[in-house]
Amino acid sequence: MSYELAASTWGQEELDALQRVIESGRFTMGPEVAAFEQEFADYFGMRYGVMVNSGSSANLVSTAALFYKRDRPLQRGDEAIVPAISWCTTYHPLQQYGMKLRFVDVELETLNMDVGKLEKALTPRTRLVVGVSILGNPAALDVMRDFANRHGLYFLEDNCESMDAELAGQKTGTFGHLNTFSFFFSHHISTVEGGMVLTNDEELYHLLRAMRAHGWTRDLPEDSPIYNPYDNAYFEAYHFILPGYNVRPTEFSGAVGREQLKKLPCMTLARRKNMAFFQRVFGNDGRFIIQREHGKSSSFSFTLIPAPARKINRERVFASLRDARIGFRMITGGCFTRHDVIRYYDYEIVDDVRNAELAHDHGFFVGNGPGDLTPQIEYLHKVLDQACR
Repeated sequence: MSYELAASTWGQEELDALQRVIESGRFTMGPEVAAFEQEFADYFGMRYGVMVNSGSSANLVSTAALFYKRDRPLQRGDEAIVPAISWCTTYHPLQQYGMKLRFVDVELETLNMDVGKLEKALTPRTRLVVGVSILGNPAALDVMRDFANRHGLYFLEDNCESMDAELAGQKTGTFGHLNTFSFFFSHHISTVEGGMVLTNDEELYHLLRAMRAHGWTRDLPEDSPIYNPYDNAYFEAYHFILPGYNVRPTEFSGAVGREQLKKLPCMTLARRKNMAFFQRVFGNDGRFIIQREHGKSSSFSFTLIPAPARKINRERVFASLRDARIGFRMITGGCFTRHDVIRYYDYEIVDDVRNAELAHDHGFFVGNGPGDLTPQIEYLHKVLDQACR
């Protein structure tokens, strides 16, 4: 490929970390994971971190934890306000736990939820708001959290695409009662597969730890607020208190995560430099709508939507990108209500999702990463310029 969607960010440090784990003989979740959890939480200024095997699992155990709180747990039939564009596993856990989803359209310029529609989305059954910052660009998370606080709702922040972004000096992934991250290959840091949940709530922290590993108590202290231990140590060793999962990470992922986290500030700076150049090249090109930065983006990728008024032939654009060997794909998961899986959902659309559908039908993104992409971005503009004439 002339311009890849993603590339490895590993160096010798990550390979040495893998070797360190091999030499330890401890491969399943252990001290490396625990150290990474603490270091990651510290980086974001949060009290607790719980590592899992993917960002999708982070959303799953976060949703589950809210259903098992002692006070005001979520219940089947409750409603969640969600954006129309995100990855599928933002939504699946909500459906699997019996929630009704109310889809809110996105702003075409930021691709994030249009928070001007939050009040209209609210019903007496609303219990949860899900905030998603699309592709590194912070959503109006402060507005969403304030809305949740005023109406007594839980706020789940899915930050899987936007690690290290900031809004008014605060890191994204810190606004929610629960905040999720992904460490997939193409994301801001990579542990091959992996995810994290951050929270400041002690009860939720303990629920997450139990849900992560079979719903048992082995990963919890005896003074945990969510259970009463048995007097008999034999039975306590296999004490199941919640209908949990096995979504534990490996020590390999924890060790690599520790090395990647050290590199994150520099990698984010490089992504932002590429973004600034992309904005200079495409910002005044009226043929394309590019993502308007809100807050301080960590620039997962670069989105482009051909301006509808220009009537640009999408298939010609896509063919030109393929011929030029430039990687591209739909924006995140597109408009979720357009996928066949929606027939399994209990849902309602607030007004309409015309902007999400426009992005679904015509938008795409190309890659960004922590290396200098100046030549690739210039090449991209040349290819698109010819394709749109």
